[in-house]
Amino acid sequence: MKTTRTQVAIVGAGPAGLLLSHLLHRAGIHSVVIDHRGYEQIAGTIRAGILEAGSVRLLVDSGVSGRVLTEGQRHDGVVLRFDGENHRIDFQELVGESVWLYPQTEVFMDLSVRRTVDGGDVRYGIADTVVDVSGRRPAMTFAEPDGSRMRVEADLLVGADGSRSICRHAFPDGTRDEWFREYPFAWFGFLTEAPPSHHELIYTRSDYGFALISQRTPTVQRMYFQCDPGERPQEWDDDRIWTEMRKRVNGNGFALNEGPISAKTVLPFRSYVTAPMRHGRLLLAGDAAHTVPPTGAKGLNLALADVAVLAEVIADFYRTGEADVLDRYTERALDRVWRAQHFSYWATTMLHAVGDASPFDVRRQHGELSMVTGSRYGAAYFAEAYTGWQQK
Repeated sequence: MKTTRTQVAIVGAGPAGLLLSHLLHRAGIHSVVIDHRGYEQIAGTIRAGILEAGSVRLLVDSGVSGRVLTEGQRHDGVVLRFDGENHRIDFQELVGESVWLYPQTEVFMDLSVRRTVDGGDVRYGIADTVVDVSGRRPAMTFAEPDGSRMRVEADLLVGADGSRSICRHAFPDGTRDEWFREYPFAWFGFLTEAPPSHHELIYTRSDYGFALISQRTPTVQRMYFQCDPGERPQEWDDDRIWTEMRKRVNGNGFALNEGPISAKTVLPFRSYVTAPMRHGRLLLAGDAAHTVPPTGAKGLNLALADVAVLAEVIADFYRTGEADVLDRYTERALDRVWRAQHFSYWATTMLHAVGDASPFDVRRQHGELSMVTGSRYGAAYFAEAYTGWQQK
């Protein structure tokens, strides 16, 4: 087995892991990034598409890419639709910010190109990864695509390896707490070859359940509707999907632009947080430490915000030589995480139909939506949370 050394070992080559590697490179800190997935698998996985204003600034200002500004779609608001009527939340007028529709796959490709240009050590398609935090220095051991075994020892080990994180499970028993909530519904997501039905996202609350109208390109839309977590996408043909969407969204002069459907999937919902996000020289970032329902568009943005903080903390660690500075990471990151958990939970429960809801619950949801859309202060809270809080 070959053994090598680096300063920071990173498990997970998605946007969080690659951005951390990039920011560390800019600070003169070397890293090795590994992922069991191949490049094509990561690049071909359809994921979140909304970037907060702060995420866009981070990508642009750190030199990742300017494509988000030239190829992404700037959105200055969203629409909340209920009782058959559209109610626009104007981000620019309320908080002076915008969001960008720019798929996660594009963020990944921008970061991958940047790390390649900068000579980054990123390894895809590895297998049998084992992380070891029992010694004075952490290490990761894995099999290269050719079958050869490799051990990478590091000063620090970062788990940016998603919700099924092996790094999270490397924390010794009793050293972290967990908070978890599961929801009784999921999202049925699909792509359709049709021009946008609306120039901004539409979040719909109806008696039939939630629906979201989004876009991917000028000729492709991404849409979702609330469904049972046990639904099987292959059992839904185009007619059945469009019938479900129409009854939730169409009406009062509004109609969907429809086309052939592809890439059907069911996305389960859950809220999860673990803390602390550090044990010794092992640290967690992104979905490895927390997940949120997709309603608030927070998952990718939280991961990028984690990494921005973590890169600063790691730079301070090397500057001062004091391991205690690593403790600052959890405190700073979790403040934003819990805000995002609240917003995502609140938006989810406000917009989704619940099977056993009483007439009181239904009217309360309408009251919440009326409060948000009928009050400048309610709308401003939604706008601030959706576009993203300032980094502490």
